[in-house]
Amino acid sequence: MQLKTALLAMYVLVSVRVAVAAPAADSCSLPQNLQLEVLNKYPGSRVVTVQDLAPDDRALFQKEHGNDCPGLTKIDFYGDGRPTLALVLIVGTGESVNAKLVVAHESAQKWKAVLIDTAKASIPVVWSQGPGKYEDVYGEKKIQATKPVSVFCEYNAWAIVFAWTGNRVDKIWLRD
Repeated sequence: MQLKTALLAMYVLVSVRVAVAAPAADSCSLPQNLQLEVLNKYPGSRVVTVQDLAPDDRALFQKEHGNDCPGLTKIDFYGDGRPTLALVLIVGTGESVNAKLVVAHESAQKWKAVLIDTAKASIPVVWSQGPGKYEDVYGEKKIQATKPVSVFCEYNAWAIVFAWTGNRVDKIWLRD
């Protein structure tokens, strides 16, 4: 227990020093209390950055999203106006890399991170899109999203839209 407490304290000190040393414009930085939630819930993971993307994927992402972070987007996913972020977290490297799409929601100054989906052997990106009608690639399923949606995408492979329906997360494949 003392070792766990000491390791957590060391992580907090390192995180604070990194946060202070990092430029304020770092689009992939998480709020400190969310960093702790991610560390505890998804040990060894980190937010996808532009440097993680293959050159072609990097060029596509930057063309479409400028200097945004490919692994982090602000989104009013639940429609309550509270701070909410969609994150792509990765663990591993090369062929053993695994990605997780997580939605983190702040309430009463505490973050709650929920796993939405996973992707093996890929480094996907995430962005938000507005409410609207979304139809799957097969023409079999439609979502009428009343709140912003999260798009989880591996360029040149697949893209999935996730929408909050009021009591659960619904998903459709835009590209497969």
